[in-house]
Amino acid sequence: MVKLNRIYTRTGDDGTTGLVDGSRTPKDAARMAAIGDVDEANSAIGVAVVALRAGGLELAWLPALLERIQNDLFDLGADLATPGAGDSGEDFAPNDMALRIVASQVTRLEDEIDRMNGELSPLTSFILPGGTPAAAALHVARATVRRAERSGVTAARAVSINPLALAYLNRLSDYLFVAARAVNQNAGGDVLWRPGATR
Repeated sequence: MVKLNRIYTRTGDDGTTGLVDGSRTPKDAARMAAIGDVDEANSAIGVAVVALRAGGLELAWLPALLERIQNDLFDLGADLATPGAGDSGEDFAPNDMALRIVASQVTRLEDEIDRMNGELSPLTSFILPGGTPAAAALHVARATVRRAERSGVTAARAVSINPLALAYLNRLSDYLFVAARAVNQNAGGDVLWRPGATR
């Protein structure tokens, strides 16, 4: 259970921050960059949820799914902030002391991608990140998730990172891409890239 009585603690004034196991690490460590990018991605998804609700909710089911993903991303941040599993030869299974991303969370994203994509026309061109405000917000979230994935891959070179956390981020960017297409399909379609058209 999380209980926050104070927002500031002054313990990070020396440029370090605490991990789940109580150890401290520099705030600019690769692990912390990945955690920060996941937090930013979560915030971008929050903006997309607000844009969807403000836009009339043609896809009324989508905000609730995105909010579930936001909860997953808090789990994922906790996973990244829990060192030691791979370092000590253990696996990344969740336990009382470690909240971990599990395969079913990745599979759920894949199932939702397949469901949404099955209702879309095939892509015949790359698309531009735009369309409706909600779709544009989803594209910003998608690009931010891609950055979080890159940061996670970088962190995995320095410390042990749950491979399923990285897989989740990879699928999530695909999920957000397809969700943006679904939103735009209900508002006139994708904004297509026209190679060389602005020369």
